[in-house]
Amino acid sequence: MVKHSLAVLSASVLLLSGGRTFAAEPTADPFPHAKAVLESSCISCHGGEHDKGKLKLDTMAAILKGGENGTAVVPGDPAKSPLYTLTQLPKGHDDIMPPKGEPLSKEQADALKNWIVAGAKMPEGATLAAVRRIDFVKDVQPILEIRCVACHREAKVEGKLRLDVKSEAMSHEDAIVPFDSKKSLVYTSTTLLEDDENLMPPAKKGGPISTDEIETLKLWIDQGAVWPEIEPLLPRKASEATSDENAKTAEIYRLVASKPGPATEAEMGSYTNTIPGTVVKYVMVPIRGGEVLMGSPATEPGRGDDENPRINVKIDPFWMEQCEITWNEFEAFMYPEEERKYRDTLKTEAYIDKVSDAVSRPTKPYVEMSFGMGKDGYPAISMTQHAARKYCQWLSAKTGQFYRLPTEAEWEYACRAGTTTAYSWGDDPAKAKDYAWFEKDSDYKYQKVGKKLPNPWGLYDMHGNVAEWVLDQYSPTYDTLKAVTGENPYVLSTTPYPHSVRGGSWDDPITALRSAARKHSDKNWKQQDPQLPKSIWYLTDAQFLGFRIVRPLKVPTQDEMHRYWNSGVQKE
Repeated sequence: MVKHSLAVLSASVLLLSGGRTFAAEPTADPFPHAKAVLESSCISCHGGEHDKGKLKLDTMAAILKGGENGTAVVPGDPAKSPLYTLTQLPKGHDDIMPPKGEPLSKEQADALKNWIVAGAKMPEGATLAAVRRIDFVKDVQPILEIRCVACHREAKVEGKLRLDVKSEAMSHEDAIVPFDSKKSLVYTSTTLLEDDENLMPPAKKGGPISTDEIETLKLWIDQGAVWPEIEPLLPRKASEATSDENAKTAEIYRLVASKPGPATEAEMGSYTNTIPGTVVKYVMVPIRGGEVLMGSPATEPGRGDDENPRINVKIDPFWMEQCEITWNEFEAFMYPEEERKYRDTLKTEAYIDKVSDAVSRPTKPYVEMSFGMGKDGYPAISMTQHAARKYCQWLSAKTGQFYRLPTEAEWEYACRAGTTTAYSWGDDPAKAKDYAWFEKDSDYKYQKVGKKLPNPWGLYDMHGNVAEWVLDQYSPTYDTLKAVTGENPYVLSTTPYPHSVRGGSWDDPITALRSAARKHSDKNWKQQDPQLPKSIWYLTDAQFLGFRIVRPLKVPTQDEMHRYWNSGVQKE
């Protein structure tokens, strides 16, 4: 079993809430509840490519086969089934399953027990897959306290519903139906349109809430709506959630400050890192400080109206990732369960695990995000700018080195690599085939990173393959950037759209790959997203878009770090 438990309830189990007992809705098939326990608490260590103890639990055949210690399940006899009996050991016992984190709740364990009693049957051909665990205190309590409790507590009981105390919340008919989000008003009322009078919270009080919050409530309920015995919930303001984010930044800032890097530009050199707790490597290339004349001359073929007026910008030294972020890198962040499963063999510091685990991570994607174009060694795509920023925060926590997205000025400076021509290789579009993947040579999809020639500063795929996020809010001229005083300028985000994108992609004509060419984000990049509100993590219609990271030589202040990682405009 994995080291994290999720709540799943067997239909015949009795729920206890504050001394009040009521029966869950009966079901003829106990497997769905057992499936939820297995997928949330077992499969990441015992499924797919992972067979800790030579045990897999993702198919019926594997469960019956057992592992190096014998059978896992004896159908009809939970007392002889380690899958159940090991969950009953005292907390802290060497053999308890799951081995770390909170033990399974009684309801979780009973879900497994009842399934075994009923014969431990699965639908023919069923294969289980790991799912994200929902922790009440970390994931659900903040949502309830910020979005719900102000109107649903002892002092103010709107709709005769209290959500500040477990016993009160669970006793309200249809508010929370464990294992059935579709019958739970706490979830269904959040999915309504903004003009629906039954939307919760109402539009005038901050509704609709984010897709991430809605998905969290759904998973929590479907996993049994486990609510630990804690003090009553108290209403909080959204600004207090911001305080939580500030606290996360403070922890990472302290970590970065404790691991100083080179102090001067002369000490900078290329380096290769392995993301702690994984086998995934990435390479960072030093970019010396200097100046760049942004924009393009009026005579440049393909020039856009947004490439003027030309401005000269001074840039401090930084490192830039040699290639675009690959799926190998991004999925370590995207799938927490996958990343955590390596920790027993690829040891990391407990403090680093704690700090990096606190960073917000993407929800489970609703489509296959490579869209069939390949993953191993290929650039990650279709993430929002918010997701790219959060990756940088997570990687900073994992490594103790500060990372962020490049500014638009830094990006153009690095792309030009000291050149003043339309492309870093010169002005001749015919040479593009040696340096870039674009519409004429990409075979209608992205390609593995680093396969073409690099630019003069050793950076690959700055032209084409996938376009790349930068930090800046997009402005149709450089007047806004020009108005920003000081060195290393960028335009702060103030609205969800548009943000700047640079470099062109596999799907673009050659002129879109010029060093000065600009693009900007658009709502249509989420057009096919079926969720309401739209995801803050994924773009269904931007299969041409990825990113790469930078690390400035000068470590920013704590407040600056926070702004780099948290735009505050991710919700539409």
